[in-house]
Amino acid sequence: MNVPLVLTQFLDRAVTYYGDKTGVICDDRSFTYHQLNERVNQLSHGLKGLGVQKGDKVAYLAPNTLEMLEGFYGIFQLGAIMVPLNIRLKPDDYLFILNHSESKILFVDGDLYDLIVPIKDQLETVKTIIVHYKNEDTNEIDYDVWLNEQPKTAFDRALLDENDVCSLLYTSGTTGNPKGVMLTHRNNYIHALSTMHHLRVTDQDKYLHILPMFHVNGWGSPFYYTANGATHVCLRKPSPQAIFEHILKHRVSVMHMAPTVLNSLIQYHEENVPQIEQDVRVVIAGSAPPPSFVAKVEQELGWEFIQVYGMTESSPLSLFSRVRSHFEDLPIKEQYRMKAKAGYAMIGTQVKVVNDLGEEVEKDGKQIGEVIVRGNGVMLGYWKNQEATMEAIQNGWLHTGDMGTVDEYGNVDIVDRKKDVIISGGENISSIEVEGVLYEHPAVLEAAVIAVPHEKWGETPHAYVVLRKDKTVTEKELIDFSRAKLAHFKAVTGVTFVEELPKTASGKIQKLHLRNDYWESIGKTGKFVN
Repeated sequence: MNVPLVLTQFLDRAVTYYGDKTGVICDDRSFTYHQLNERVNQLSHGLKGLGVQKGDKVAYLAPNTLEMLEGFYGIFQLGAIMVPLNIRLKPDDYLFILNHSESKILFVDGDLYDLIVPIKDQLETVKTIIVHYKNEDTNEIDYDVWLNEQPKTAFDRALLDENDVCSLLYTSGTTGNPKGVMLTHRNNYIHALSTMHHLRVTDQDKYLHILPMFHVNGWGSPFYYTANGATHVCLRKPSPQAIFEHILKHRVSVMHMAPTVLNSLIQYHEENVPQIEQDVRVVIAGSAPPPSFVAKVEQELGWEFIQVYGMTESSPLSLFSRVRSHFEDLPIKEQYRMKAKAGYAMIGTQVKVVNDLGEEVEKDGKQIGEVIVRGNGVMLGYWKNQEATMEAIQNGWLHTGDMGTVDEYGNVDIVDRKKDVIISGGENISSIEVEGVLYEHPAVLEAAVIAVPHEKWGETPHAYVVLRKDKTVTEKELIDFSRAKLAHFKAVTGVTFVEELPKTASGKIQKLHLRNDYWESIGKTGKFVN
């Protein structure tokens, strides 16, 4: 008899083989996997008492905490569906998502409860709100009190099929309302099997939760680190100092994060030089970094750098970049260049880069096409949005909207989002390539490049730059710097210096906001910035 691939098996395995080992550390509290399982059972009993049944949606608005982590397994035991909410949205966004998802229960962290107060009376399906870390000013149910009222005994689980939806994840669209991505138990299970292999996850790992667990289930980290009996170290409010403190205190061995977060850690390390003895792997997804960035991580921090690529709709990871054994004789600079790319397909996934005719591009590192993905991780579809589902998934392939090239070794390099490609004088320019050059300047801490209108060329690259502390550089110097390192048509034609760049909760730079700021400045002055 076939055993269905359902996510509850991962915690079962941890309890069986690692029950007395520390499974979760959160603030000054630690819990064995046996204790975590008891809390999960209490959560399931409590949810059942509130009328939650198979297929019901349960939403979470919480940072990386024990309470968020145990929510996944507590919900799954009932066959209910987890709806993790981005903690950096506005009340109106939560109103749309909670009503659109038809969520029945909402768990919210005490520090975030004020984001729900303005919309409480407009919630159509949420019947109960339960607050983690409740303070005296909140009239809702106190999570700790409520949980402790529930039995720790084994929960009689709902009958689950691997194709049942387990999580509903809302993507932040650039236009219109966000779309709810339906991921199944099978999606996440097979993604976990593949990812734990490629990231070399073992029971010796101590994983620091920096990437938000609401962000595609923290790239599946609540699943494959649990299955392997690794220790979860939760971090409510990430900062460079807090991250390094946790790495040192708990001997953290692996972390997932956006490039901007890693950049802040490099900066902190340069200024404070903390001494870390254990081996550390850092897994990065986002804009392709310049090879010099990879070199800094591996040579100065002494950490292993692993680039990955994915999107919510594919569970999410499809590509990863490690230097394969038969390429280890390549010059070190070439190896860093290889590590900076999105890489090659993970087991269980097929990835192609195709032109407008659907033909694969040449493996020359030059021809640009759209990245498409097929495999066990591809979503079931968008909740209540068949039209968008059919547009995204064509002939079994997920069209990502990311543009890339393929090099002679078969490595995919993401050059831009479709909407971020700059077309200047008929030539395609990758904003990521231009940003990579700007990062090489010693005064530049962060950079983001967008297209702005130009009377002669149609549009040209314009940079938004955050400078390093105590460093200075002029607009002209940065323009000249980029012209010296790039073909002139790719060089920036203008620079705006800012204190910080707008980012998502996971640290991804939001270029949409930069475009809006640019056009707002034009509206005020009537002149182009560059």
